[in-house]
Amino acid sequence: MTKRWGMTVPLTGVPLADHAAVYAALARAGFTDVWSSEVAGADAFTPLTLAAVWQPRLRLGTAVVPAFTRGPGLLAMSAAALAELAPGRFALGIGSSSPVVVQDWNAVSFTEPYRRTRDVLRFLRAALAGETVDGAFDTFTVRRFTLERPPALPPQLVLAALRPGMLRLAGAEADGVILNWLAADDVPRALAELGSPRPGFEVTARIFVCPTEDAEHARKLGRRLITSYLTVPAYAAFHRWLGREDVLGPMWKAWADGDRRGALAAVPDELVDALVLHGSPEQVRQQVQRYVDAGVDVPVLAVLPTPELAAGGPAALAELIARLGLAALAPPACAPAEAAGPAAPAPSSSGAPADAVGPADGPVVIPDPTSASTSMSGSGSRSGAGEES
Repeated sequence: MTKRWGMTVPLTGVPLADHAAVYAALARAGFTDVWSSEVAGADAFTPLTLAAVWQPRLRLGTAVVPAFTRGPGLLAMSAAALAELAPGRFALGIGSSSPVVVQDWNAVSFTEPYRRTRDVLRFLRAALAGETVDGAFDTFTVRRFTLERPPALPPQLVLAALRPGMLRLAGAEADGVILNWLAADDVPRALAELGSPRPGFEVTARIFVCPTEDAEHARKLGRRLITSYLTVPAYAAFHRWLGREDVLGPMWKAWADGDRRGALAAVPDELVDALVLHGSPEQVRQQVQRYVDAGVDVPVLAVLPTPELAAGGPAALAELIARLGLAALAPPACAPAEAAGPAAPAPSSSGAPADAVGPADGPVVIPDPTSASTSMSGSGSRSGAGEES
């Protein structure tokens, strides 16, 4: 069993100011990591800053920050501040993102995504080490930039990658790789492209989970996600590389023809089941373990809405977190991270301190998740899917 277990944050429908209870529940349940994303919801850094203060043992990661949407210096400053706040437990994940996020929404030209991501990675490596960066990269030029507050422990630099070029770059120059939208059986194919990574290299994978025994609901939602994501050019190319031309060809053709219903109908159950894990929370956890067995070091769950959550509200969410976490497998002597010390008090949206969620041995009260959006854990939309080109 892996020693790392992550959740995508923030949870949809729970205000950021109320996430103290969410982070406490995750830590108590045995989650070791929280990872954010950045598309059109919360930025990547604010949810992790809150987690750093409220649960000082959780590990933090961005999956991912686009390499285009911040200038190199600002990205280094943002990363340095969080690394100072959470020394030794922050990983900065970057990726190319997509033309919609970069160009349409942020007015930045989406050109040469591979080179831009590589250049940002190299710039960050130097800047976060406290070096003065002065010179031309292939895609930008920086003049005499030095961080005024370089972190004592620079963050890990990890790279979102799908296909061979970016996977090889991750293996050669990054501290880890972030995988997305692949089945457990696909993991060895991706890892084979990494080459010989540096010591301590970590493999993170975001995994969509729909913890319900209502298979019809899970597959319906899974088909919607698959037709939205895997029609994006970067992900379509990724799955062609994985050998799914025959499986996904009918969906791609229907989508290109404007036949959305036909595209949904063309996605086979077997593919949905492989890419969107469903069943009881215990069954989902067992399926996630297959990714770990295949070589993933840090599985990061992205929880999708379920009928049980809709009917049960906050109590159902608290129960789900507890059942998905590693603490459900641990003997009583193995306390989860949160029990090692109380969270630092911080204001909540109700005006009460964050530690009002309950003492270490009391219940954790989670606010009502009211949003009906596709993903409970804010893992992004079709527009932000293309993290590698």
